[in-house]
Amino acid sequence: MKIAKRYFGKSRVELIPLIDVMFLLLATFIFSILSMTIHRGIPVDLPKASTSSVDKKDVIGISISSDGNIFLERKEVTEAELLSRLVSLRNKSKEVKVIISGDKRASYEKVVSVMDLVRISGIVSLSLETKWEK
Repeated sequence: MKIAKRYFGKSRVELIPLIDVMFLLLATFIFSILSMTIHRGIPVDLPKASTSSVDKKDVIGISISSDGNIFLERKEVTEAELLSRLVSLRNKSKEVKVIISGDKRASYEKVVSVMDLVRISGIVSLSLETKWEK
């Protein structure tokens, strides 16, 4: 007995569902990237400023807590350690940028002393982080 073979035709890849899936993946990727921020300090209660702007470049983060402790890249340091580490970072790269996140209850004197240490280390690009107020 002879068994007849079925003819299924040439298989094809449907592009419309593939394009839909790729668009969905692309949109998800874009939204997830936009929601990521680089924050290299400890959580502090920042003061508000109406003229503040967002700078998303890679910088060195220095945080000052409300009780006056200094943190460099989330690690607590003394003023002497901060100065030596800033000098070594300045020696590695001439384009070092520093952003200071000082708690609004932190001593003004402490913030100014940290700014002085940054300037003494030879770093000229210095910013203060604030919250944007509408």
